[in-house]
Amino acid sequence: MEILIHSVVHSLEDSLPMLPFLYLAYLLIEWLERHHGQKIEQALAGGGRWGFVPGALLGCVPQCGFSAVASNLYASRVITPGTVLAVFLATSDEAVPLLAAAPGAWTALLVVLGLKVVIAIVAGFVLDVPLRRFLPKSLYGGYAGHADEVDCHEEHEESSGIWLSALRHTLEIFVFIVAFSFVITLVFELLGEQTVAGLFADLGVFQPMVAALFGLVPNCISSVLLTQLYLEGVISFGSLFGGLCAAAGVGMAVLWKVNPSFKQNLFLTGFLWAVGAVCGILLQFLPI
Repeated sequence: MEILIHSVVHSLEDSLPMLPFLYLAYLLIEWLERHHGQKIEQALAGGGRWGFVPGALLGCVPQCGFSAVASNLYASRVITPGTVLAVFLATSDEAVPLLAAAPGAWTALLVVLGLKVVIAIVAGFVLDVPLRRFLPKSLYGGYAGHADEVDCHEEHEESSGIWLSALRHTLEIFVFIVAFSFVITLVFELLGEQTVAGLFADLGVFQPMVAALFGLVPNCISSVLLTQLYLEGVISFGSLFGGLCAAAGVGMAVLWKVNPSFKQNLFLTGFLWAVGAVCGILLQFLPI
């Protein structure tokens, strides 16, 4: 019972600070959905098919709220799959302040931010340019290239007003996030951080693959634990980088919540994990 209560309290403490940003984000989404014109959509997409460039730059800001916004914009067909992928890859969540607080890790922080932006742009380009020609439209999803093809993922509530509609969306997503946080916290309480650390230490060169899998967990606890394990010397820099590439924060949870296509969500999730795992393995022996 004590563990359950602690898990509930921790999940609420972890999720409550996100409410103001989520509400402001949904105000923006509601406004876009009710007034989306071609110029606005092109601006949000960073110039149509090249939206993965600003997406990568904005994603590196140390907060996971933008990834949630990107998920909603993708589900609303405002941005491309490459753009939302770039945002996810560039997102570092709580890793930035944690690495910045450790003077000995400043070099690693700069390398992480720089490489994540570069890889996010490259991965977004690959998904939006060459792969787009071969992927089925039902699997690709996202922005189709013309304003008249952009549609909302659900019916508008014009009668309720933009403020109440944004509030409803915020509360729905908030409940979803709290539920995720509760399950994750409960698992860590039952297994213990030492057990998780021991599992990572025995993986050797395959650490980045598991770290990237763990990074997919839609909660800031994944980036926090990965960073702490790296600072304590339990995992390599490659594992840290691979895990943080896949760590999109709550954006992944929001994607699965608001985007109705199971195939698109699974494809983006798998692509995100593959990029993180491959990059992590390649960086496994980097002397950082």
